[in-house]
Formats: sequence, structure tokens, C-alpha cells
Amino acid sequence: MAITSILLSTGDRIDVEGTTEAVAKELENASRSSTGTLAWLTDSVTGEPVGVSATQVVTVAEGSG
Repeated sequence: MAITSILLSTGDRIDVEGTTEAVAKELENASRSSTGTLAWLTDSVTGEPVGVSATQVVTVAEGSG
């Protein structure tokens, strides 16, 4: 399973399931939607859904996993 790391402007890092391209696409789609729309991704550790605000993302990179 592919893992992607997302670095937020708060300094927090979230590792989510999916390729870098797929995660970036979800973030792009959320940013094009109405204000406040979250990109819903899956936490790679817990398997739980996590909502990410695209406006808070600093980097998206291939994770180690």
C-alpha cells in the first residue's frame, strides 16, 4: 500500500493511504470546491478517516511505508 506524507502549516505531519498523485488530486479537488471543503483521506496508521484543509498543506511527498 502506498503512503503519502502531508506536512501542514502547523508543523504537523499526517501519513495517509494512497499515492502522492492520488492524494494531491483529492487536495486539489477540495481546494476547488466551496470554502471550507475538506479532503477526506485515510490515516495510514489507524485506518480512520481524516479531513484535511487544502489551505493548510505545505508539502505532499511520498511517505515511508
